[in-house]
Formats: sequence, C-alpha cells, structure tokens
Amino acid sequence: MSAMPAPEWEIATWLNTPTPLTLENLRGRVVLVHAFQMLCPGCVARGLPQAVRVAETFAGTALTVVGLHTVFEHHEAMQVASLRAFLHEYQIRLPIGIDAHGPDGDPIPLTMKAYAMEGTPTTLLIDAWGRLRRQIFGVHNDLLLGAEIARLLLELEVDTHINQYQDIESIVRL
Repeated sequence: MSAMPAPEWEIATWLNTPTPLTLENLRGRVVLVHAFQMLCPGCVARGLPQAVRVAETFAGTALTVVGLHTVFEHHEAMQVASLRAFLHEYQIRLPIGIDAHGPDGDPIPLTMKAYAMEGTPTTLLIDAWGRLRRQIFGVHNDLLLGAEIARLLLELEVDTHINQYQDIESIVRL
C-alpha cells in the first residue's frame, strides 16, 4: 500500500448527503471511494454492489464509503436527473459526489484527472490521515478489499491507543 497524500475531490453536486463531504472533514476516518458511471456495465453489476456491501459490512466502524460519479463519456445521457433516478431505482443510499468538469471543456472530470484514473470502476482507499493507500482499476476481490480495509482500521485503532497512552504518560509525569 502506498502512502501519498490523496488529492481533494472536485465535486459539482452531492447527492444522498445533507452536507458536502471533503477529505479534510473525513480526517480520522478510513475512506473508500467508488468511482463509477451509471452506464458502465462493470460498475452497475459488480462495483456499486461491492461498495454497498462494504458500507453494510463495516457499518458502525470508522469507515466512510463514498460514490464518485465520474463521467468521461456519454455526457448528455448522464445528467443529474438521470443519476437521481438511477440511485433511486437501485436503492443506492451512499453519499454520491458528481465529479466536476473544468472550464476548458475537457471531457475528463477533475477528480478523475487528479487521481490519474484509467476508467471506471475504480476504488480508492484513503487512510485516516488523508493518504491514498490503494487505487484499484476494475473490481477488486471482496476478501482482499475487506482485508485492506481492516488493516487501515486497525492502523487507526493502534494509533489512537498510542496517542491515548502518550497523553496518559504526559499526565503522569506532571
């Protein structure tokens, strides 16, 4: 797993969340981002169901699962109204950010560019300190993905305990 800082997302619109999400606001939580297009067969058949399973499996932990609708083709067919209907029909309740496009008319969205994604589906794993730890193009094996998430959650737990111990140790020295 690499450990480079994850670029902040460039989101035009958020769906399924009352407030916009940012990596800065999610510091202290492990983040799984599932980049998809609603007309991508692999995203619909395997990627999105995997993201939903992960959210359900790790509910109650320090994991946040976010969808990133990153449209690099068929722009006219994948507007916000279509995406809302898609999310409703597939009962996807994950927070979904719609990747913003730059002012220059480039068909590749800004977040997709920032992460140098090859296409969709793409899964991003970001640790609790905001570092990109894994980027997977295509659908990842459920067991391997679960193990990678568990590892990042364990790292967070260990770090939390070490910090608590150091706080107690400094109090005892007083």
